[in-house]
Parts: sequence; C-alpha cells; structure tokens
Amino acid sequence: MKKGTIFSGMRPTGRLHIGHLSVLENWVRLQDDYNCVYGIVDWHALTTSFEDVQALQNNIREIALDWLSAGLDPEKSIIMVQSQVKAHAELHLLFSMMTPLSWLERCPTYKDQIQQFGQQGKEINMYGFLGYPLLQAADILLYRADHVPVGQDQLPHIEICREVARRFNHLYQTELFPEPKALLSQVALLPGIDKRKMSKSYGNDIALSASAKEVQEKVRLMVTDPQRIKKTDPGDPSVCVVHSYHQIYNVDEVEEHAEGCRSAGIGCVACKKRLAQKLEEVLGPIREKRHELMARPGLVDEILAEGSKKAEALAEETMAQVRSSMGVKGPLEG
Repeated sequence: MKKGTIFSGMRPTGRLHIGHLSVLENWVRLQDDYNCVYGIVDWHALTTSFEDVQALQNNIREIALDWLSAGLDPEKSIIMVQSQVKAHAELHLLFSMMTPLSWLERCPTYKDQIQQFGQQGKEINMYGFLGYPLLQAADILLYRADHVPVGQDQLPHIEICREVARRFNHLYQTELFPEPKALLSQVALLPGIDKRKMSKSYGNDIALSASAKEVQEKVRLMVTDPQRIKKTDPGDPSVCVVHSYHQIYNVDEVEEHAEGCRSAGIGCVACKKRLAQKLEEVLGPIREKRHELMARPGLVDEILAEGSKKAEALAEETMAQVRSSMGVKGPLEG
C-alpha cells in the first residue's frame, strides 16, 4: 500500500547536470512508496524567461530524457507537462481570488531573486513572478498531494501552499485539500568545477548526458588547492573541488585520497583520474539509457502525452469539487 501522494517538478531550462542527480535519485526511490506525479513545469519557466522561448519545447524534451535516463518509470509515476493540463492555470486563477497579496510579498525568495536577476540586468518584477508560489501551490494541491520532496530553500513555498489549503478549506467548509508536508531530502550540494555555484550559464557544470571524454575534461579543469604547486607539496582537501566530488561519488576511498593529498602521497592528476573513473561508473549507465530512448523517435513525446492525460483525469476530479465549492461551472457543465 502506498504511503500517500507526491507532486514535484522542475523547470525546463535545458539538459540537467550532475548537481540534479541526487534529487532524481530521491524521486526514483519515492516512486516505489508513493503515488508520484512529476511535472515539467514550463509555465514556471516563463516567469523568468518569458522573453526567450525559442528553446522551450526542446528543453522540455531534454529534461524528460534526463528524468527517464536517471530511472523515473512511467509505469510507476505520472510524468507530465504542466501546460498540457490546463487545470493548473484554472486552479491558480481561483486561488488568486482568495489569497492575500501579503502572503506572496513576504516570501523570502521573491525579493532575493528580483535583486539577483536585477544584478544580471534582467527585469522579472512581474505579476507572474510574484504569483510563482501560488502557481506552485496549485500544482501541488491539484493532485491533493500530501507530501512534497523539497530542499531547505523551498520550505517557505510549502508553507504558503499549506496556508492556501487551510484557507480554502475554511472558507468553503470542506476538507478537500490536505496540508502537504515537506519531505526534506538530503541533496548533495556540488560546486561547479571552478568552485562557484554549478550553472550551465557559467559553463562549470557536468551534464548528466556528458560523454566519457567530456567528463574527463571537466574533471581535469577542476580547481584544486592553489597552494599545491608541485606534486611534492602537501595540500588541503577542504579547499579542493575534486575532494568535494570524492566525498559523494567515491566514499570508500575518500579518506585515502584526502590523506594522500595532505601528505603529498598522491598528486592532483592521479586524484582527478580516479574521480573521472568513479563519475563514469555513475553517468555511463544514464548516458546509455539516454541513447536507447533517443533511438526510439516519438517515445518521449508519447510518454509525456500519456502522463499528461492521466494527470488531467486526476486534476478534473479535484476541479469538479473546487468549482462546486466556489460556485462556478466548468466548460462542460450546464
């Protein structure tokens, strides 16, 4: 028997990188214990990329390929595209009628991201961006999810979702919506190869779909202890990007490599070579699965269409009750 229902999603901004892998591994584990709906939330992508939409459809397909290659199973989970289930927009609109503006304005990520994007010369102070957490609440509550796997930074958004559920249930004297609980996942926070935050825009990421040669090159460029000029110089693993990756992907040997660094018993070249081998053990099977999927034209689109159809059926069950509670009718209701 399943423990409950989960909704989680990602914005389609292109191929995923190794920093996303721990999230996907968690999703794969959860699909055995929960009824999972995993959404490619393309409307959310528009809140910050509304001026650049040429790659959106390709990005949707790329992220779907990454999900399936990492182990998400359409036989176990519903894998869908947000914009293909119009009820996401309808529920967001209806929620906007009853949600105080102050709830959205106080969200800590709102002002932080406006400032962050502003420093990049990008204006995102739009109605859609302000309403991002409310659309997220609609995404979750549309499937009456009672659990949401998130990182610590998303907890304020989950709390808004819980407040919306409580307010709706109170206003309309119903118990339609559960108050979703956060499933805090232990997400590995990997730095980029240059020690900055990992980002495709910085070019410091390792794509999940990277070839063995690309992985080797990325590892070769990883920043190490700047004080270690020669192999015979002792190093400090705590300031080395390579060590950060060994801690996650080479647990059995990490102390051996750390001690070798401190004692100058192992050089950076050898340390990097071993890391590249360990990363290939992880990424190789994902890459092979991706190639299998790409060799079957139309399969990914079929999976997304079928998943969205299943999601739409679940969503309509919820929306029938929402409309009834709020005194409005659907398109096919007399």
